Amino acid sequence: METANQIVSLGTLQVLKLPLGFIRVLEWLFAIFAFATCGGYSGQLRVSVDCINKSDSNLRIGINFAYPFRLNRVEFDVPMCEGRRQERLYLIGDFSSSAEFFVTIAVFSFLYSLLATVVYIFFQNKYRENNRGPLIDFIVTVVFSFMWLVSSSAWAKGLSDVKAATDPDEVVLLMSACKVQTNKCSSVYGPRWSGLNTSVVFGYLNFVLWAGNIWFVFKETGWHKGGAARYPASSSEKQATAFNQQVYNQGSFDQSGGAFTGTGDFAQSEYSQVGNYGGPISYTNQ
Repeated sequence: METANQIVSLGTLQVLKLPLGFIRVLEWLFAIFAFATCGGYSGQLRVSVDCINKSDSNLRIGINFAYPFRLNRVEFDVPMCEGRRQERLYLIGDFSSSAEFFVTIAVFSFLYSLLATVVYIFFQNKYRENNRGPLIDFIVTVVFSFMWLVSSSAWAKGLSDVKAATDPDEVVLLMSACKVQTNKCSSVYGPRWSGLNTSVVFGYLNFVLWAGNIWFVFKETGWHKGGAARYPASSSEKQATAFNQQVYNQGSFDQSGGAFTGTGDFAQSEYSQVGNYGGPISYTNQ
């Protein structure tokens, strides 16, 4: 019951209105979208082989593949247009490394975003207690930003290779029967890539979110607060210097201006020579 009261209390949820907590929630959601669109994908392509002997033909050859895209393990049987003989073929390529790397980063970022959000809400005092929490949070945020960029770029390249390996026109070239001109081979339809294209988009969006959150996490660290504490001292020193300079200028003005007296009219000067020719000249102001 006390936990429920904490959840609904305004003080604990106030952090979610700040950029630090709000962006963590977005990271949590976008990580779900990233690994769901990639890890839950399954596709199919279909080709046809039309032999001279129609009884040997197969116009509905379906080839299914899915995450983690080990295409060299995807097998399918096609007619050889030589009686009832068939050959077993495999797709080309293993692109599981980039796909699994992308999904792994998405899962770990999902878990960390969830953990960080819980800490922000329920353990805010301990998080700020000795500056260790903000420092760890800052380092992890920087690491995940970099890993999102690397994994998204790797998966974007892997996805382009998957598209090339599962192109029906390329698959047709693997079949022995299609190398005979009297047989007709064609693609019926290819896979739909909207889900995997979306996963790449979510990968780069996660990178933008994590990279943008670096500044807000950095503001919670002692590095930023220590730098901010030095600025008032610098301002005081600048004010003291300016004040001393002002006093100095005022004193200089009094000394130099003491030789002149202003009465509202133009001052008149008389020049009198005292002593011999070439002696000192005194100036008397009236």
